[in-house]
Amino acid sequence: MFQLTFGKHIFQTKEDFELDSPGFPDYASAAILFCKDWHSGKESFVQQTSGSTGTPKKIEISRAQMIASAKATQTFFQTDKETSLLCCLDPSYIAGKMMLVRALVWQSTIQLIEPTSNPLLDLNVIPDFVAMVPLQVEACLQDKATAQKLQKVKQLIIGGAPISSGLKNQLIATGIQAYQTYGMTETVSHIALAKIQPGESTYKMLPGVEFGVDRRKALWVKSAASNNEVVQTNDLVEFIEQDSFRWLGRADFVINSGGVKLHPELLEARAEQLIHTFYPNSAFFFFGMKDEKLGEKLCLVIEHQDSLINENQLLAKLKLEMEKYEVPKNIFVIPEFTRTSNGKVNRPKTVEKL
Repeated sequence: MFQLTFGKHIFQTKEDFELDSPGFPDYASAAILFCKDWHSGKESFVQQTSGSTGTPKKIEISRAQMIASAKATQTFFQTDKETSLLCCLDPSYIAGKMMLVRALVWQSTIQLIEPTSNPLLDLNVIPDFVAMVPLQVEACLQDKATAQKLQKVKQLIIGGAPISSGLKNQLIATGIQAYQTYGMTETVSHIALAKIQPGESTYKMLPGVEFGVDRRKALWVKSAASNNEVVQTNDLVEFIEQDSFRWLGRADFVINSGGVKLHPELLEARAEQLIHTFYPNSAFFFFGMKDEKLGEKLCLVIEHQDSLINENQLLAKLKLEMEKYEVPKNIFVIPEFTRTSNGKVNRPKTVEKL
């Protein structure tokens, strides 16, 4: 039976969610209000998109879409009413809401805690199913006690941003059962999952998802979770099997250098460890700059306070480790990147600074 716990408070029936909750923090109030609306039979919810398929906008998501998404995840992981969940994401956003929906649909218990960088610090009861963003997973692994707690979680899904190669290696080394998600607000959470294991990440579609590519080889999807409407993405993919694909990167980031198409996100994953050897923990990305001979030339920009440190040494190492056409023609080091309102690097605006 569905049950939400928040601290010493237990919510289960429709009447429980209708009680006043004075003094509750915003994230708890958002969760309680959502569950109240759900129990009252509300059929649609307005949510802001993240911009995965275009300009961020507010869209209406139906109750049926949310139920379909929760059931698809249930089929994939074979969860049931005995599966305990943890909500450590803000229920104001779709990822947090969907944790609540999963518990409601699965008729399971769910703990609600503050969405902090390390949500497991004060956690005593280890859940079976958890969703986190990469920064939370990294923080949990940096603390010995919470790393041990994370190892006991049966199913960990990680979304919101691609995981770094460093984090991937940590998860594999510790034996944590984790999956990288692929999805967007328009599909109500994830529609594909990639098990984190050695080698290139391969995403497997959830049951009931139709998919294909447009002329750019950018993925489109259609499912009950998308209200049976086609959602066209800007993500270039390569199909591995009938229901599996490899993510190559965003179509609008592809660099055509002398006829060779380069996918910056793939290069970034390969070069991350090497770049961080010289510029620890610095943000960076590859991009194309107009060039008379090549059309576009591959360049690298790094966010770092010291614009002179190690640049030539890094270039020499990249020449040894990367293919000839994958070595940047120029490396730029600037003190600060431009970011969006939700903290993601704004690549075009950052490049304009150069």
